[in-house]
Amino acid sequence: MRSSRHPSRSRGFTLLEMLVVLVIIGLIAGLVGPRLFAKVDSSKVQTAGVQIKLLRGAIESMRLDLGAYPTAEQGLDLLVTAPTDAKLRERWKGPYLDEAVPADPWGNPYQYRIPGEDGRPFSIVSLGADGKPGGEGNDADIGLGKRGEAGN
Repeated sequence: MRSSRHPSRSRGFTLLEMLVVLVIIGLIAGLVGPRLFAKVDSSKVQTAGVQIKLLRGAIESMRLDLGAYPTAEQGLDLLVTAPTDAKLRERWKGPYLDEAVPADPWGNPYQYRIPGEDGRPFSIVSLGADGKPGGEGNDADIGLGKRGEAGN
């Protein structure tokens, strides 16, 4: 039996205890957060490299059918949209991608360049996080002959 002199009190957290817990959580987030964001950025670079390889393979498959690479005007859209030229349309076996041409991980379109860099027939490049040519770190261009090399 309970004595009426010592009533049962449920003990809760004091404001001070709650503040201490919040400070600890804040310190942990401050240490772990930057590392997690660095992983997100590096995974975007890897994603861009993989997408460039996919696009490059699709262009090579299309070249086998058409006998030529897309022109700069046709660009990557020729992977999903039939050419307007009747002769090319007969040989076009597309679409060569299951969906529309993807944007890079930062939401910018991939740059298709013909002729490509370093004597290659074409280049596909992501302009990186800043969406501008050049740059360093996460802003550096990704593609053939650059960071995130997408194969030869």
